[in-house]
Amino acid sequence: METEVQSNFTYMGRTFTNLSINGSSSAFSDCNSDISGEFPTASSQSRRLFLACASENSDELIEQLVSDLESSSIDEQKQAVIEIRLLAKNKPENRIKIARAGAIKPLISLISSTDPQLQENGVTAILNLSLCDENKELIAASGAIKPLVRALKVGTSTARENAACALLRLSQVEENKIAIGRSGAIPPLVNLLETGNFRGKKDASTALYSLCSVKENKVRAVQAGVMKPLVELMADFSSNMVDKSAFVVSELISVPEARPALVDEGGIPVLVEIVEVGSQRQKEIAVAILLQICEDSVAYRTMVAREGAIPPLVALSQSGTSRAKRKAEKLIDLLRQPRSGNAAATAVARTSGVPV
Repeated sequence: METEVQSNFTYMGRTFTNLSINGSSSAFSDCNSDISGEFPTASSQSRRLFLACASENSDELIEQLVSDLESSSIDEQKQAVIEIRLLAKNKPENRIKIARAGAIKPLISLISSTDPQLQENGVTAILNLSLCDENKELIAASGAIKPLVRALKVGTSTARENAACALLRLSQVEENKIAIGRSGAIPPLVNLLETGNFRGKKDASTALYSLCSVKENKVRAVQAGVMKPLVELMADFSSNMVDKSAFVVSELISVPEARPALVDEGGIPVLVEIVEVGSQRQKEIAVAILLQICEDSVAYRTMVAREGAIPPLVALSQSGTSRAKRKAEKLIDLLRQPRSGNAAATAVARTSGVPV
């Protein structure tokens, strides 16, 4: 008999209790430092050696590189931003040194460059610096959010992915979440979720999950059409995105706008299928979402029941995690209630536009 491992799953300071986790993977993995190629030029070997030998003289080197970021020579700028990016990537202690040397504002200027290579490396350097908690507030206060949002919209694929990661890091400071949302980050994150490669989709979903702990960002995400790509990713078990997309849906579903959007995109049959054939964690997330959309809507309960949800819910109530069992039992009780509803309540709900 398979042994169920009960665990608390914590992400961005929020804990999902009693999740059954097979192996050590989690639904989200934080964006870490960049994984792009290091030096594209013929002198890559000598530069790597230069950086490897720089540890003892890093303060002097960093000061010179920061000065070069503002050089009138674009080639010097390109070389400096790449080397700063790598110093911040490879040695955590350099992240504070680079920030204290005054690199953040010239790096932000490079993010707004029309040169794609300068912009990409500027974004990536800011991402690497943002891995240090001490730098997050300084980066945001220096005006990085709007240039990062622009790179998220118009940058190279790597710049877009790394901009999403940098915004995620900045959003870990709670007051930055509203500023990021109001700077227009949500629609391009939704676009990256829909059109990006696997890494882009992963980075976008993680950033959206963090940003959408704020109500106004939930509404922005729904208005930007986020439910369509989320439902498509939940439906594709080969995408390795079922957990991530379902967690984002679970974060959004608390706002009234999200429920009809989820239903309109075909979310109910997808969630019922997850309850039937998903992993233990996926089933738990799916049943929690279904319960939320059914609690105040007889119409949605009817749709869920017609999708054949009761048999897999009964199975889940007997063999799921403790939290999944409770949610499944409560949802089964709702689905088995008479569906005619109170006539007066139904009339009121219809006039307010709420599904009944």
